Amino acid sequence: MDLRIFIEPQQGATYDDQLRVARAAEDLGFDAFFRSDHYLAMGGSDGLPGPTDAWATLSALARETSRIRFGTLVSPATFRLPGPLAITVAQIDEMSGGRVELGLGAGWFEAEHRSYGIPFPDVAERFDLFAEQVEIIDGLWRTPPGETYSFHGAHYQLTDSPALPKPVQSPRPPIILGGAAKRRGAALAAKYADEFNHGFDRAGAGAAFERVRAAAAHTGRELVYSVADVLCVGRDDAELERRAAVIGRSVADLREDAFGGTPAEVVDRIGEYAGLGATRLYLQVLDLSDLDHLELVATEVAPQL
Repeated sequence: MDLRIFIEPQQGATYDDQLRVARAAEDLGFDAFFRSDHYLAMGGSDGLPGPTDAWATLSALARETSRIRFGTLVSPATFRLPGPLAITVAQIDEMSGGRVELGLGAGWFEAEHRSYGIPFPDVAERFDLFAEQVEIIDGLWRTPPGETYSFHGAHYQLTDSPALPKPVQSPRPPIILGGAAKRRGAALAAKYADEFNHGFDRAGAGAAFERVRAAAAHTGRELVYSVADVLCVGRDDAELERRAAVIGRSVADLREDAFGGTPAEVVDRIGEYAGLGATRLYLQVLDLSDLDHLELVATEVAPQL
């Protein structure tokens, strides 16, 4: 079971805050460091000191870490054009020595679009943009050197692109898709994704995985299945309650729906997801100042897996 640290820096984090967590995750043996791609705080946070751009942050981390993998969970299709995004991620792949992964989604948070002047079409059009972006980025990265790539869709047109630069990873960096795995989403994941991620919905994970597996049976592709949820672990009830209070969550809810509880309880929850076929977990860390939290997971949860 791969354990990955996942943070939400739009809630209030500097680059240095993120660097400390990434280095701690690397030193403690976690598989990867991922971050959200948002420009506005949510849930009552003032977001100070303000957002940091996901890919600008990851480009710097590429040069300040040596082993850990990293990426976004997930970058909205509304934020960037697919051609420039393919260039950015390929460059960071080179800067990191082949350690980057790209999570892509359709985008959902309307308020951040309004706040920063980003167009926010209806849900059907956002999915159309997203589907074309996935196909374009995959196509650009897979185009052999010396050949060109063209694409003519409803939203994007590329003509004789040199499809450069090439990423270090071959044939390309892993692409992570997620969501509810409805018909179009499951088909898109089955065709292009290396990993399907289901987040923050314990009850729906098994059914979502099964829908993607059924779609993948028609494409003949094998995917990694992963889960993302909030992490809150304590050696005893007092430590658990303290950590829950800092992130504004109830212990009961965390034990029921997240990676919450004592190390033994969290190991049991991980076992539940393993039984559904998940082999990778994104542990959402909300208090970036509590590096002891990461050490507790590394020393008392990870060895039991």
